Amino acid sequence: MSYIKSRKHAVAPWAALATSLSLPLALHAQTVAPTTPAAEVDTLPAVKAKAKRDDARVKSIQPLQDSGYKLDASASSKLNQPLLETPKTVQIIGREVLREQGAADLVEALRNTPGITMQLGENGNTSAGDTFQMRGFSAHTSTFVDGVRDLGAVSRDVFNVEQVEVVKGPAGADIGRGASAGYINVVSKLPQLDTLTQTAVSLGGASRKRATVDANRRLGENTAVRLNLMWQDNDVPGRDLVSKQRRALAPALAFGLGTPTRLFLYSQHVRQNNVPDGGTPSIGWPGFYNADAAVLNAPKVDRHNYYGSALDREKVEADMATVKLEMELDNGTAVRNISRYGRSRMDRVLTGIMAINAVNPADPRSWTISRTRQRVDQVNEILANQTGVLTSFNTWGLKHDVSAGVEFMFERQSSLGFATTGLTVPAANLYSPNPADALPIPFATGAQVQGQTLTQAVYALDTVSLSPSLKLTLGLRSEHFNLRTTNTSVSNGVSTTTQLTDAGWMNSWNLGLLYKLGTQGTVYASAANSLTPPGSNNFALSTSGQAAGTADPQETTHLELGSKWGLLDKRLNLSAALFRTVNDGQITVDAVSNLPTQDGKTRVQGVELNAVGQLTNFWQISAGLQTMDAKQLQQRSATAVTDGVRWTPKFSATLWTGYQWGDFTVGGGLRHVGTQKRVITVVTTPQNTPNLPSHTVVDAMAAWRVSPSLNLQLNVGNVLDAQYMSSLNNGGSRLNLGAPRSAKLTANFSF
Repeated sequence: MSYIKSRKHAVAPWAALATSLSLPLALHAQTVAPTTPAAEVDTLPAVKAKAKRDDARVKSIQPLQDSGYKLDASASSKLNQPLLETPKTVQIIGREVLREQGAADLVEALRNTPGITMQLGENGNTSAGDTFQMRGFSAHTSTFVDGVRDLGAVSRDVFNVEQVEVVKGPAGADIGRGASAGYINVVSKLPQLDTLTQTAVSLGGASRKRATVDANRRLGENTAVRLNLMWQDNDVPGRDLVSKQRRALAPALAFGLGTPTRLFLYSQHVRQNNVPDGGTPSIGWPGFYNADAAVLNAPKVDRHNYYGSALDREKVEADMATVKLEMELDNGTAVRNISRYGRSRMDRVLTGIMAINAVNPADPRSWTISRTRQRVDQVNEILANQTGVLTSFNTWGLKHDVSAGVEFMFERQSSLGFATTGLTVPAANLYSPNPADALPIPFATGAQVQGQTLTQAVYALDTVSLSPSLKLTLGLRSEHFNLRTTNTSVSNGVSTTTQLTDAGWMNSWNLGLLYKLGTQGTVYASAANSLTPPGSNNFALSTSGQAAGTADPQETTHLELGSKWGLLDKRLNLSAALFRTVNDGQITVDAVSNLPTQDGKTRVQGVELNAVGQLTNFWQISAGLQTMDAKQLQQRSATAVTDGVRWTPKFSATLWTGYQWGDFTVGGGLRHVGTQKRVITVVTTPQNTPNLPSHTVVDAMAAWRVSPSLNLQLNVGNVLDAQYMSSLNNGGSRLNLGAPRSAKLTANFSF
């Protein structure tokens, strides 16, 4: 497989104009990322091994993606070496795996990597959108689209996604603030010099209906257009009344394809209209505790029970528009500028469930559960510009592969305040709730919290080839942030506005040393850090605690030892990593003075193993496992000592495999997540549902290539119909259950 090489070529006038218009926006330098792989006919062709990259420097053009699980290089310009020669843990989940699994959203895609867990939320609230934890640290604000940070409490669909890249371990030099666990980069589909259309139509249990269209048209010698569409309407398996409705479109136009100067104009627009799920009571499940003996020994509720109202809603609007310019200069240097504006709004009314009241202990049919009404109206905006350079040169006989640039970003989040004061929220019958109950909608109080941050950054990442077998990786990022929170409160009809600000410089670094053991194996050692300033997750500063503007940024440091191997004629990649991550600067209470200090720490250490690629010409595998030992050190409040880390399993594993036999393909896999702690303080009294028990889920797939233009695919999720808790709230009173066994049939058309 060949790459288009740089050649002498005059910059087109429209490209020069685009450059002059984009640079004043705020100059961000990020090296040229590869263009998105071309669209393919997903008709289960024979699996083929990929050819080796011709030159790691050339990141502005990516070859057509072969069918297969294994991808050899990241689309990110900040990872400018092949994966086997990148001294950190990186996993790429490609379209082949997503298609075989029938994945529809980012959460489903992330099931292919170990060490990621999902959250339900605080005691009286439910998290919205993609809320997850990676290697023991929150990572939901470290999601990127084409290298640009993505905000908003939205569930991200994969209808317009080429691949999902998971980079683990602190990555402050790559992406800046808040990168304690690493980051996730979602790569968008972009136009290619092909003409084809792919359509997928799915029908399944719980009234599932989904359709996607991916149409790419070549308009001229170097111009193409691409349009991706998605429509979905389904209930949620195992739940009454809960439903999801999505529709989206993503148009894109490209000029200069196949030339050294390329311009991409693309956008994405998503609308969601869902009935949200407040969960079910944890009564009857392992670990449930209640001081009332009758309640303690009571059975589970029906998993289908819905405790909300017919008026509950979750409406999401998410839009983004992007301009990307790529240029390859005559000396082999590549330049990229990307500018984006994004806006999302989430309007949600949801019912939460709380305490159980055994009205008549002898008659469970009379028992009730209290309810809360929650309302969120939140808007997120982002304006970003990045300009970067990717180049190679020699100094004193040493080769340097350099990615350097500057970045500018403005982010803003606005949340309205709501209340139910004076409104009556009736309790629900515990075992037979009535969704027709009249429940009030929280009203706006006039309160509002608006936070915004302005970030400027400059970075340089250099891979130095000390010898043909030895590479040194160096990275440095200097970032200035300016954060402001405006809090408007209302009391007795009087509005009061206060402002809190914080600003400063943060310097992040990484260091790696990699040795090539011949042509098929590498060993490496790496170290990195990242910094998280106060209030960086939601731009909400406070007068005290971890989010106080006077607090120092938390610093996370990371050490990793690893090895990567390309076996079976480089068709199968194996990797192993031993890691240790320490987050320092957390608020704790000094045991002697009983005053707050920033001496608290979280330490996570473990081992991760991964395998992806071909075992034979027709048998593929993607597998991973991870162990974690997570502890909080020197963490205490005025009344308790904390030593554990929530939602961090000691062991997790994932497997997916597919075998092709003529026109038929069969596949399947399993997902295992070990026990996760909810109660992490040292206590002697019984606690309600202190842990989220481990679970294992088995999935299966079968596909038939009816003709070159038609595939039929059957997916069965949770084949063994395992009953398990998928997530638990921080108070232990309510949970979400994993989906029961369900099936869906998909017809994939290509023409």
